[in-house]
Amino acid sequence: MNNTYLFISDIHLGLQNKVTERDKEKLLVRFLNFAQTNCSELFIVGDLFDYWFEYKRVYQKGFFRTLTALQDLTNAGIKVHYFIGNHDFLHRDFFTSEIGAELHEDGIDKTLNGKRFFIAHGDGLVKNDMGYNILKSILRNKVLQKLYSLIHPDIGVYLASHTSKSSREYTSQKDYGEIDGLFEAAKSRIDLGYDYVLFGHLHKRIFEKYKNGYYVNLGSWLSAPCYGIFKDNKFEIVDWK
Repeated sequence: MNNTYLFISDIHLGLQNKVTERDKEKLLVRFLNFAQTNCSELFIVGDLFDYWFEYKRVYQKGFFRTLTALQDLTNAGIKVHYFIGNHDFLHRDFFTSEIGAELHEDGIDKTLNGKRFFIAHGDGLVKNDMGYNILKSILRNKVLQKLYSLIHPDIGVYLASHTSKSSREYTSQKDYGEIDGLFEAAKSRIDLGYDYVLFGHLHKRIFEKYKNGYYVNLGSWLSAPCYGIFKDNKFEIVDWK
């Protein structure tokens, strides 16, 4: 059976001003409604939100229509994969128990229509980014997250949003050299037999052939919303307007 798979990444809901966010969410909800009748599985490859902190009995305010559209997808039998990015990493069980999505903290090996995919957000995979990897291990520490959850939600979400801003500034100012570190990470996996290696994180739309495989980066929704589609053994990145 030849199924259709859709991919999006780096929407960063909550980053921009209210008017821009409202328009961006409308665009996203239209896409999720489109996905409901046009795919078998949807892969959200990290940073759906610019920040996310989920308490045991509280989740943050805003973007209700997005959450509802995601639940409508799973209710319709569409499998939703949610990759935790470097901005929306503070999850508990809301997306699994309430929405029915499958959460992924790390990259996964997935065979789609007979082709082998490695899919990950991409953070922490650049060889010379030791500083970020240390920060990532701290922020994703379950004990520290549990302690953080003792802070009042209003304060906790406020601090999370500012941490997200600091992370973005660090990433944007970091000099990784002339070589695309994620392309180098993709090459090593293609050498292991993967047909497609798919990342987000970089905010650059890339589709590059290497030997017998392809490196794909999905770009972001901050300037040019788009989605990846894989069907009939062909991968494309398509503008969403």
